[in-house]
Amino acid sequence: MQILIILAHPDPKSFNHAIAQTTVSELKRIGHQVVIHDLYAENFDALLPAGEIPKEAHVPEIIAAHCREISAAGGIVIIHPNWWGQPPAILKGWVDRVIRPGVAYRFEDGDSGEGVPVGLLKARAVCVFNTSNTVAERELNVFGDPLETIWRNCIFGLCGVTTFYRKTFGVIVTSTPEQRRAWLEQVREVVGRYFPADEETR
Repeated sequence: MQILIILAHPDPKSFNHAIAQTTVSELKRIGHQVVIHDLYAENFDALLPAGEIPKEAHVPEIIAAHCREISAAGGIVIIHPNWWGQPPAILKGWVDRVIRPGVAYRFEDGDSGEGVPVGLLKARAVCVFNTSNTVAERELNVFGDPLETIWRNCIFGLCGVTTFYRKTFGVIVTSTPEQRRAWLEQVREVVGRYFPADEETR
């Protein structure tokens, strides 16, 4: 199975990168094919031009390639920090340009775009790994955990992926090496649980 990994953190020494490396390693160990994009390292252009908004718009080949990859993916992993209850701008731009009509969703005939879209993604599951410097109780009780709403309800739930998992690791700034090693073991366990070996990978 082909798994698409999208990483969005500017520091290559970040724990987000460690999560990505662990995810890649575990998926390959299981036998999956991995496509990974480090958006900052690739200098992904997050700005959505007006001309790309229509469904039938011509898009640059780099965006078309991303669209082909997410359409083909049997699983998706998103990795990013929690910045102000949101993904980094570069990742939001990736969503704007790649989670396109005709690629990730469509509207029924006669629906001009005001209704509920029909999901087109075939991924069997999505896993989102976040890092945070906010205590989990405060994130939930004060802020309402906006990342859960964004990824589960506003994006992948509308694009046809019903199996969803998200885990936030924190507090990163005060974490110990032992904590980080334990968190990476959790990443391995989650990846193996949601993307087990199948007939194609055995």
